[in-house]
Amino acid sequence: MHVSGIVISKPENKSTVTKGGGPHRTELLIIKRFVHLNLCWLRGRPAPLHRPWTDLKVTGIDFLRNQNSRLHHTDAYDIKNLVVRRGQPFQLQLSFSRELKATDKLALRFGIGENPMKIRGTLMSLKPREEQDLSGWQISTIKKSDKECLVSVTSSPRAPVGKYILNVKTGTNIYKPETSIYLLFNPWCEGDVVFLADEAQRKEYVLNDTGFIYVGSAYSIYGRPWNFGQFEEFILDACMYLLDKSKLKLSNRRDPVFVSRAMSALVNANDDSGVLLGNWSGNYSNGTSPMDWIGSVAILQQYYKTKKPVCYGQCWVFAGVLTTVMRCLGVPSRCVSNFNSAHDTEDNLRVDVYLNESGEKLDRLSFDSIWNFHVWNDVWMKRTDLPPGFDGWQAIDSTPQEPSQGIFQCGPCPLKAIREGDVYLPFDSKFVYAEVNADKVYWLVKKVNGKDKYTRINTETQGIGLNISTKAVGQDKREDITAQYKFPEGSEEERKAMQKATSFIQPSRILPRARFASTFPAADRGSKPEVLREAVPESGLQLEITKKAALYPGSPLELAITVKTSAPGSWTVNLVGSCQLQYYTGKVEANLGYVKETVKLEGKSEMQVPLKIPADTYMKTLALVEDEVLIHITAIAEVQGTNDKLTKETTMSFEYPPITIQMPETAQLNKEFPCAFVFTNKLNVPLDNCKLVVEGLGIFKMTTFDEGDIKPGRIMKSEITCTPTRTGERKIVAKLTSTQIKAISTEKSITITE
Repeated sequence: MHVSGIVISKPENKSTVTKGGGPHRTELLIIKRFVHLNLCWLRGRPAPLHRPWTDLKVTGIDFLRNQNSRLHHTDAYDIKNLVVRRGQPFQLQLSFSRELKATDKLALRFGIGENPMKIRGTLMSLKPREEQDLSGWQISTIKKSDKECLVSVTSSPRAPVGKYILNVKTGTNIYKPETSIYLLFNPWCEGDVVFLADEAQRKEYVLNDTGFIYVGSAYSIYGRPWNFGQFEEFILDACMYLLDKSKLKLSNRRDPVFVSRAMSALVNANDDSGVLLGNWSGNYSNGTSPMDWIGSVAILQQYYKTKKPVCYGQCWVFAGVLTTVMRCLGVPSRCVSNFNSAHDTEDNLRVDVYLNESGEKLDRLSFDSIWNFHVWNDVWMKRTDLPPGFDGWQAIDSTPQEPSQGIFQCGPCPLKAIREGDVYLPFDSKFVYAEVNADKVYWLVKKVNGKDKYTRINTETQGIGLNISTKAVGQDKREDITAQYKFPEGSEEERKAMQKATSFIQPSRILPRARFASTFPAADRGSKPEVLREAVPESGLQLEITKKAALYPGSPLELAITVKTSAPGSWTVNLVGSCQLQYYTGKVEANLGYVKETVKLEGKSEMQVPLKIPADTYMKTLALVEDEVLIHITAIAEVQGTNDKLTKETTMSFEYPPITIQMPETAQLNKEFPCAFVFTNKLNVPLDNCKLVVEGLGIFKMTTFDEGDIKPGRIMKSEITCTPTRTGERKIVAKLTSTQIKAISTEKSITITE
């Protein structure tokens, strides 16, 4: 080529200019630029701006989802987006329009919230050359080749959890991928306040998507299978929606204390149109009975779709859903069942129980209540907001019982604070302490001249907070965690903790707090907090309540009250025993019958008094209520010629024939296998309007079978074809409800291989 007398030869290899080799790069650039300018001058065109290289543009991002999610323990989430845990590296593969040069400006920007800003810590701009952002995020280049670059990003272990938008800036160009990144708490990261050192516990309290919630009564406990399903479709999106709905400051989203408290408020619908509407009325015609749920998935999916509260929930449903939400967000969580759980309405660590002369409980008089069981949650975290020593499990509760700071929320409250009586610590420690430690005061109500007269019978200091239970780690059995909540009943440590707790609350008055009681003897009015102690009867009086046969619906209830004395002498004991049907909240539904006997005993001896209730007395009630009801027995004994008075009460559950699940022990991924559900009605009564609900996470979606009426002796068999979509141990859950019975459930495991 000839230009102004200069002869220029074109380089044979294009790479000579771009990658070196041959003539010096600088000289070639000068010559090329000179030729270009002369051509423009000869053709009468203006010379272009100096731009030896084309602009660098990002053409794509590979989020390496399979690799990252496996390392972050998030591969089970049924979502297309990348889900990672904070404080742990993840890799991104960037593709460019040309090779990346040292002089190119490149920044990955991660933003959270509506208006991400660096100054608020909600916008992180990461440059591979600088490696660390002021917010504690880090980035490094792993390798570069041709038009690709592999980078490693590590979020701060204190980063706000939630949905992050990523864009990549190269010079003046910005690349915005369509998908966002979900950042969760990280129990595997030592720098995260939810760090849990034990791998078996992480597997149970974060990754296990099935479990048991323990219900029944203190001495008749059974596990109700529950599918938490934190990895199912739309569940993570529902949790992210709840985070946004909570209106938490983004800076508070770093802290599981704020997040768990906010979620305890949002899982109930009371103040904020949250997930579940509570209903204890017994009428569930406008929604789903709390007894019909077998897991959290359908509830959260419906809520996310409609953005309206789901009808209806009771305590175990609230706790099951809250477990799902917390595990989904990465906070270790467990369901906790407290038996004989006190609801102390006056913060005086005392629950008053009123009985009539037949020994029947009088709900109408009582402000307080004792639930046969109450289910809440524990979440695991460090408490950097409290003095040292209160890390570990914290109680939270989403069942709306009492407002806290004007909202129906509860916790997190350290278990150590509950155990040691440090009820001044936040949050709601007095309320939780009372649930497991309150004392019971029994009052006998007699009519005297047309007015109620209240006589204190006795005080029971060891009847509240029994057999506190959760599912054992790695096993399908119950673990008793009472010792994590309280010292042994009656021990010196327990009474000291009670004394400490009492010093922080209102003065205790040993008076009846009945709704209609108005005047009391002045001598009964106390002014100082008092730790109650049980009186020791001089006769050695004891009461025991037992069943003489299995408690099957449709059969007579054969019960017995045993009266015992242990001191020398002759003792005449007036005994009254009653049997009632009640809800798990302690509310009486029906009086079934009572017995009155005068028992004469000599020295160390005992006598058994039978209490038999015919089936006809209670079967109509079972058919009228939509809840599971329990059998409540109360006994009152008074020893003539002494001050010995004693009350004993216990609650028992009905017993039911089982459901059997028939299926192979193993199956292959994406290959069909049959599953059958078999139930034989071994009861003496027909079961009307039977409904079978089944679900297998990673196997099949929740399915309902209408089974009609099942007569005595009839066998019900329902079948479903299963196609597993996930490997590992999976569980199938089944529940049968009818007009008469509400709580026959079972579960069975199957191993899915590739």
